[in-house]
Amino acid sequence: MLKSIEGNFDNPEVNQLLKKHFIELKAASPKGSTHVLDIPGLKIPSIKFWSLWKENQLIGCGALKFLDKNHGEFKSIRIHDNFRGKGYGIKIISHLIKESKTLEITRISIETGSSKFFEPARKLFNKCGFKPCMPFAHYKEDINSLYLTKLLNNN
Repeated sequence: MLKSIEGNFDNPEVNQLLKKHFIELKAASPKGSTHVLDIPGLKIPSIKFWSLWKENQLIGCGALKFLDKNHGEFKSIRIHDNFRGKGYGIKIISHLIKESKTLEITRISIETGSSKFFEPARKLFNKCGFKPCMPFAHYKEDINSLYLTKLLNNN
């Protein structure tokens, strides 16, 4: 059974996972094409953040940013190295989708990188039913970014 905790940025394990996420994404993305949020950026009121745990082990985390009343963007999805390649990415996406539906979000979008480094993320989002779309919110056309979206059935 997985346990979800909302907004626990100050947990040392969560904090360390997010810092690793920021460092890796900034290193993998060219300047001007890095859209990762730091911890203060994740704490703004329009974002909800969750970490997922299996017993006392951190599996990973993810966030939902409200773009408008019914449109959200997933941010900072990260799987702990100990859980990579074991199907936990889908569990995190499924949890975020469930939370989005509870919050009456009907469309989820995401920006990810187009380079080889981001290939596992693109495969995961494709497996979860996300489809390519035009840039949304503040994003612009960028050869280093890929934009994806998914309509949610809130029944």
